[in-house]
Amino acid sequence: PEEPVLLAELKPGRPQRYDWKSSCETWSVAFSPDGAWFAWSQGHCVVKLIPWPLEEAELTCKTAERKGRGSKGEARSRAAAKEKTLECGQIVWGLAFSAWPAAEETDPACAVALPCLILATGLNDGQIKVWEVQTGHLLFSLLGHQDVVRDLSFAPNGSLILVSASRDKTLRVWDLSRDGRQVQVLSGHVQWVYCCSISPDCSMLCSAAGEKSALLWSMRSYTLIRRLEGHQSSVVSCDFSPDAALLVTASYDACVIMWDPYTGEQLRTLRHVPLHSAVDYSSEVHTSSLRSVCFSPEGLYLATVADDRLLRIWALELRSPVAFAPMTNGLCCMYFPHGGFIATGTRDGHVQFWTAPRVLSSLKHLCRKALRTFLTTYQVLALPIPRKLKEFLTYRTF
Repeated sequence: PEEPVLLAELKPGRPQRYDWKSSCETWSVAFSPDGAWFAWSQGHCVVKLIPWPLEEAELTCKTAERKGRGSKGEARSRAAAKEKTLECGQIVWGLAFSAWPAAEETDPACAVALPCLILATGLNDGQIKVWEVQTGHLLFSLLGHQDVVRDLSFAPNGSLILVSASRDKTLRVWDLSRDGRQVQVLSGHVQWVYCCSISPDCSMLCSAAGEKSALLWSMRSYTLIRRLEGHQSSVVSCDFSPDAALLVTASYDACVIMWDPYTGEQLRTLRHVPLHSAVDYSSEVHTSSLRSVCFSPEGLYLATVADDRLLRIWALELRSPVAFAPMTNGLCCMYFPHGGFIATGTRDGHVQFWTAPRVLSSLKHLCRKALRTFLTTYQVLALPIPRKLKEFLTYRTF
């Protein structure tokens, strides 16, 4: 694949304040599931909601041409969408989108009987504020956490179940369909919880804290399934593959481990080695500390952001990166849900958009993905099929 190309870089519109409470870092970025909106926690207690694609003026000609090929219906819907600023009143750490089901006429949140979009924001004081995207109205303030809400994850099935991860060492489960009621508190971590990710089939939840192990929970019983032990330092990021058959965890030990979440088996380790071997990194122990890892939408690539100022793209079947891009002080990364782009947030409050490898999935991978969407590893192993086929379906071979 070609090296990622920087398409656009957005910078906060207000000057940086030196009051520590303003916090200029972009700790979180998010695309809406339909790809129509981008949320950017640009620091200064503000979230920017930006219709996607960006305006032609903000992107290079190549992207502007791609945008220009959209349908007239797309153009009309974009014309109606306006950029919004959400004043959250607190430093924003976590962001998560979800669709809100078709509203009834009595629902003030969405006046029309169409699905609308909501955005949850995790704040410095432990609050979670949930906003309606089209209007910018505040729908809920969820109270319960005693410290920073570091990450948020909605159940992908549209059930309006929201999981929050906090520095108070707990995860909390909220049901927005029941007026934001707190359903469960998950305790088990002994350090700040950095990240939470719900599997695409909504059966599992992975959480990463400042510990050497990640925790895997059942989303049905809200009980601990297992500890995933293998890292040598704090685990800070995790993500499930689109078919829920794989789980990746990223750590300050400069490694990404790929797991089978059903068996707890380590499938492979991706090591972040210095790009230039001549450079002596021995004096900078944390130079390659990882910040974020995410799967591409088709499930064949990973993106990682590390403190060595590189965005890396990895192909699942290889143990070394297939592409690099230089970026300064990266904190988070996320793929566009339809592929082709990666958004990264930086410590100085900027957000950058990069090209990502566009891949046509093989028929083999499409079949594996379709099967693994509803079959667990144990169910695959019980099938009366050849061993090599089982190994392929369980990602033991590629």
